[in-house]
Amino acid sequence: MNRYKNLLILAVLAIALLAHGELNAAKRNAYVSVAAGSHDRQETVVSFALPAEFKGGPYALRDTSGQQIPLQIDSERQASFVLPALKAGQTKTYQLVVTRSKAKGVDFTQRNEGLDFKVAGRNVFTFVTTPASVPSKEIKPVFLRGGYLHPVLAPSGRLVTDDYPSDHYHHHGIWFAWTKTEFEGAHPDFWNVGDGTGKVQFEGVDRTWTGPVHAGFKSRQSYIAITGGVSKTALNEQWDVRLYNVGQGGKGKRYFLFDIVATQECASSSPLVLEEYRYGGMGVRGHRDWKDKSKVSFMTSEGKSRENGNATRGRWVHISGPVDNQIAGIAVLDHPGNFRSPQPLRIHPDDPYFNYAPSQLGRFEIKPGEKFVVRYRYVVADGAADKAELDRLWNDYAAPPQVSVELK
Repeated sequence: MNRYKNLLILAVLAIALLAHGELNAAKRNAYVSVAAGSHDRQETVVSFALPAEFKGGPYALRDTSGQQIPLQIDSERQASFVLPALKAGQTKTYQLVVTRSKAKGVDFTQRNEGLDFKVAGRNVFTFVTTPASVPSKEIKPVFLRGGYLHPVLAPSGRLVTDDYPSDHYHHHGIWFAWTKTEFEGAHPDFWNVGDGTGKVQFEGVDRTWTGPVHAGFKSRQSYIAITGGVSKTALNEQWDVRLYNVGQGGKGKRYFLFDIVATQECASSSPLVLEEYRYGGMGVRGHRDWKDKSKVSFMTSEGKSRENGNATRGRWVHISGPVDNQIAGIAVLDHPGNFRSPQPLRIHPDDPYFNYAPSQLGRFEIKPGEKFVVRYRYVVADGAADKAELDRLWNDYAAPPQVSVELK
């Protein structure tokens, strides 16, 4: 009996010590150090893993002067904040603190046909989900689709994208589709949907969020192959889209910044083969007025234009032109972790559209059990392309500041 009594006492003591340790751990302070690295930083989005013992919130980062920076925690416990400024080679340390602030900063509203996103009260883009119909009777119902961004607007409110243009009804703002493919012996075209061999179908929005640092959503699309009137899903696709609370003031001109991460997986035991081809992937269709070649300009990170930029590789590409007598444009930044990065470009010789096209470099497959992931960052601003600014933003994207967390 005494033996069991002693074991019980030891168990109680162990529980008490464990609880005491947990309490002590919960009282520890977290210090977040941010190293700029080799680049000057200005309004840079930074992320790090939140220590496991920190729960609840909301949290902020407090510097030595007492100033606080909002911190946002996502569903995977990644903490994000906007670093105001830090010179190359410098490091700054913040303390992680609980805050009472619940400011959103970035927000959205939901309609039957889509999600409308805003930063600081300014409209940025709509994610089209389930449109009721095509915009005009001249357009066949086969071209109706959801799962893309349009309209996309510059900070002035000027439109920079187009939807259902008369020469390519299958172009939709910012959208994703593959062109020359092979699936189970057939050759579905998910891009030129007018031939009826393939389509991309919006399935649903799984999650939405708002916050002081970013707002966004996760959606699902299906790539459906059609052979002899029989439909079969070849790929399942997820979009993770984040619009950031940056570019709305400070020293430089205003801009909007958002990321799209697209993840594709085989929906069956059959691979999707992507044949070598000049286009296919995530595209951008520019403003309708830019169909006039004299009213559109292209620039790549390597200084290429429409005339010599097609089929070249670039870290970023920019399209711009006049809208209501003022220049506006949009850039796409290619993440260095992407397949075949820097990816080759398809810059159309006649139409105001471009896309990154990894299939230009040869055949590849999306195989069962593997995820095919691409990441792009979008910058929308008024004015012509600013190469120095786009290089700066690409450096932030490709080589962000390094973060270390110390618990004391």
